[in-house]
Parts: sequence; C-alpha cells; structure tokens
Amino acid sequence: MNERIGFGIDIGGSGIKGAPVDLATGELTADRVRIPTPRPSKPAAVAATVAELVAAFDLPDGAPVGLTFPAPIKHGIVPFIANLHRSWTGVDVPALMSEVTGRRVVAVNDADAAGVAEVAYGAAKGVPGVVLLTTLGTGIGSALVVDGRLVPNTELGHLQVDGHDAEHRASAAAKETEGLSWTDWAARLQRFYETVEMLFSPDLLVVGGGVSKKHEKFLPLLTTKAPIVPAMLRNTAGIAGAARLAAAGGAT
Repeated sequence: MNERIGFGIDIGGSGIKGAPVDLATGELTADRVRIPTPRPSKPAAVAATVAELVAAFDLPDGAPVGLTFPAPIKHGIVPFIANLHRSWTGVDVPALMSEVTGRRVVAVNDADAAGVAEVAYGAAKGVPGVVLLTTLGTGIGSALVVDGRLVPNTELGHLQVDGHDAEHRASAAAKETEGLSWTDWAARLQRFYETVEMLFSPDLLVVGGGVSKKHEKFLPLLTTKAPIVPAMLRNTAGIAGAARLAAAGGAT
C-alpha cells in the first residue's frame, strides 16, 4: 500500500464488494472480497457488512475510501431508494459508514462511479467534452461527465419516452421479462438514445451494465450522432470510480 492506493466498495442488491485500487491505473491491487448483502438490507446491517469488508484488508490510515450506492446521493443523503430497504431514505450514508469503519468515507451513486471510472481509465479516457455513460440492467443508470467533471445524480432512466419511464421499456430487465429479440429491444434503445442526444448533445455515449458483454448483438443496430461504445471496466468500474472520487474529495 502507498499513497497511490485508494479503496473502493460497491454496494449492490445481492452483494457488497470491495478492493484496493491503484489510483493511477484504476486496476485492483488485490482480489475483490464479496459479502452477500444482508436480508433485510437495513442501514445498520449493511453498515456492519461494510465495516467487515474494510477490516478484511490491511489499509493505511489515510487511504481514501469510496463507496457506491444504488440510489442518488445528495450531499451524502439518500433522497429515495428502490433496490435496498426503504429505511435508507433520508440516511446520511458517508456519516454512517465513517462511524462504523473509523475512516472518512465518500459515497456516490453507483452509475456515477462507473462513469468516472470509464472517463479516467476506460472507454472514455482522453475524450473531451460531454461523455454520457448508461448502465443497462434492472433499470437504466446514467452518469454525465463534462470535461472530466461529474454532474451527479442524473437518473436518466426515468426520462419519459413515448409516455413511459425509459427504464420500464428499455432496460436489460425489460428485454428479459418481455422476451424481446435483440432487434426489438434495440428499437426501444434507439428511442431512448435519440431522446438523450436531443437533450444533452453528448460527444460520446458509453454503454455499461452486464449486457454490454454482448454489445455486438445490439450496438450495431443503433444509429446515434455521437459514437456509442461498450464500457471497458465492467464489474470493476464502481470500485475504481468510487476510490477515485474519494481521493478527489467526492461528488456533491
């Protein structure tokens, strides 16, 4: 461990994962440790799991610790929650996690962390202007980065497209639930990305989420003004991005 090392934690609905990160390269310097997310996923139980995860590594006292959270984070507070226990609403996540770990912890939305990682280390590295990352999974997460600076908590999966929340029709979960072909799903994605491009005029679109492993089946079916490319970091993006944001002092 040295001053170039940060620590990233990725909280998900099924698992909480963490690892030290080389802040210069975004690479993990040790194998991730994964602990199942407690059931029910109430704040005290999740916080205890985070403390257990941090204690599993021999971290120097000053190592920056960043944590992703599956909800918006506004000045540390969770305004609403969908994928963990509803009692998280109104919780100050950094304060809670700092108390249980004995370290200063920065908390950030999970898609925002992935976007920061892709800009710093992945598919959007060196790209100036407006970069928009979307994660296609249970819903649609989003991260907007302008000239390297994160605009947090965009939640573009909730854009109204053709009278519906975009993620209700165009998420990877919607594809699976409705049994859509790649072509039919791509038609829904096309409407989503057309709307996003009209509103934000991005210079690059980056597509993440587990389904991005099969990007060759749907990205060529989309027509966008900006280049659209698959994410590179995949399941390490949240950890790397959280560690980087913690080292930089965090998002808002």
